[in-house]
Amino acid sequence: MSRTATRERVFAAAIELIAAQGFTGTTVDQIAEQAGVAKGTVYYNFGSKAALFTELLDYGIERLSTTLREAAGGRKPLDALEAVVGAELAFIGEHESFARLLIAEAWRSGGGDWRHAARLIREQAIDVIADVLRAAVGAGELREDLDIGIAATAVFGMVITVALDWRALQPDRPLTEVHTTLMDLLRGRLSAGSA
Repeated sequence: MSRTATRERVFAAAIELIAAQGFTGTTVDQIAEQAGVAKGTVYYNFGSKAALFTELLDYGIERLSTTLREAAGGRKPLDALEAVVGAELAFIGEHESFARLLIAEAWRSGGGDWRHAARLIREQAIDVIADVLRAAVGAGELREDLDIGIAATAVFGMVITVALDWRALQPDRPLTEVHTTLMDLLRGRLSAGSA
């Protein structure tokens, strides 16, 4: 097995375990067992549980950010916003454990590198949304007085929260219904005509 494949198996195991048990409740032994590798393999690839967690967040947030950026690319601002919301919903639908890990661990003050994670989320994922909102304001499609930073954080947080609720409590509901409801809400509050 290649080093990349091994690291991805360890990431997948760590995401599942940390999302279920928390950072402090998860051991390297459990991660190794879940990944089907020796404990030494985890240490060889990451050095420590804390380093594994930091790299895991970097990896997951980068994948999420790339997904959002690709969804927005080359679209008109409001179409880009709709595409980004849909892409975030779909990403969380496919990577629910990672989203639960972000919610549970990224802003926790104990265990893990939570400041690093929160900063990465802001600098990468939320900034994609901020760029889309900034373009929409510039095009006159959204209110001029919109606080872009807070609005981008609110959109990101709203989508991740709704997506987790959908996956946990309403898994039979089609993604398109969830997406449509979120967009109706966003259009009503962010549009140039609303106050």
